[in-house]
Amino acid sequence: MVLFATSVFILMGFIYWATAGYMSSQTDETIEAEIIGLAEQYQRQGLNGLISVIRERVARDPNGKSIYLFTARDFIKLAGNISKWPEDGEVQDGWLNFTLDDALGWPTAESRPARARVFIVPGGLRLLVGRDVNEFMAVKNLVERAINFGMGITFALAMFGGIMMSRSTSKRVELINQTSQKIMRGNLSLRIPDRGTNDEFDQLARNLNEMLDRIVHLMEGVRHVSDNIAHDLRTPLTRLRNQLENTLLTVDRDQDREQVGKSVAEADQLLATFNALLRIARLEVGDKVSNFETFDLSGLAQDAAELYEALAEDKQQKFSIIIEPNVPIMGDRDLLFQTLCNLIDNAIKYTPEGGNIDISLTSNQNETFLSVADSGIGIPVEERERVFQRFYRVAKSRSLPGNGLGLSFVLAVMDLHQGKITLKDNQPGLLIELQFPKQPKALEHK
Repeated sequence: MVLFATSVFILMGFIYWATAGYMSSQTDETIEAEIIGLAEQYQRQGLNGLISVIRERVARDPNGKSIYLFTARDFIKLAGNISKWPEDGEVQDGWLNFTLDDALGWPTAESRPARARVFIVPGGLRLLVGRDVNEFMAVKNLVERAINFGMGITFALAMFGGIMMSRSTSKRVELINQTSQKIMRGNLSLRIPDRGTNDEFDQLARNLNEMLDRIVHLMEGVRHVSDNIAHDLRTPLTRLRNQLENTLLTVDRDQDREQVGKSVAEADQLLATFNALLRIARLEVGDKVSNFETFDLSGLAQDAAELYEALAEDKQQKFSIIIEPNVPIMGDRDLLFQTLCNLIDNAIKYTPEGGNIDISLTSNQNETFLSVADSGIGIPVEERERVFQRFYRVAKSRSLPGNGLGLSFVLAVMDLHQGKITLKDNQPGLLIELQFPKQPKALEHK
């Protein structure tokens, strides 16, 4: 709007200069030419000749477009079409601007603006030569009014055009934002629509869609390979585990039984890892909402806390439970139970003996908050984003049992429920907060 208005303002200024400025310079040049002509007449014909020329020019100009006044040293009129010298005029750069009225002996009752220049004749005589600039001032005022109205209309049109353009641009950007948010929530099948205008927004939409197609293709390839590996290895691992368990029943020596028992435990750990991988894969691409229902999250949190309370007591940990009653939520009960169990199990595992485990459930009108806090080893701030990656483990926790898939599973479940997971410093330890919306939109694209 500012650019458009500035351009029109410059154009209007040029028009004003080319009209009013030109007419003003033409008026001044005409007056200068008359003064030069009268000066030449005075040099050739003397005083009487100058008076005769002035009277002749006044007679030829009955409308009084040109103004003449030739006076003696004491301002007594010798010739001209006004009666006396204008005393109230404004002198600027050698030019006299005054008003023609009855006091100057002007023949019409209407006052009119005039512009003149003074020429001193030898002997102290004064010659005033000017022009009636009433028409020039009328044209100038007309141009000024036109420019003022034009600028007002320009600003109005510029504002209207700017608003319409901004709204159009905002709608296109908002459409891209909304589609991008749905894609980020997990609906990778969506694509940004274009209008077929082949403008910059359409080109951006096509580029983003091609990028999404490429990303989905790569993700599907990686996921397909990892899922096949997990699925294909689970069967032989299960056979190996069963064979080791059968062997355990036939071994007599205690040392051999201990070794075979450790092998069975290792096989169980491998099977748990592959099962976790397959669960995460199913959450990301497969059967996500078949068990969605509205249930009481308070009861589920209480059950999970009671399940692990005895384990915390074995490590002499203080187990605190603050659960708001009757907190309904829409989601998958089994997945949320596994999620909470993962968090409590990790809290107990990474908290030393005598530490604190705090479970809290609160809600307001719009959201529900479920948190698990501990006084354990915690997670450094610089690693809190990476712990959600599969198999990633913090350096100081590598000596403890685990596979680095627990928080990956929790993140997949929270994405499914349109929730948010936040890691905070518990000073000491870690506080993990799960934030659920009252009405998740997870079903809209499934």
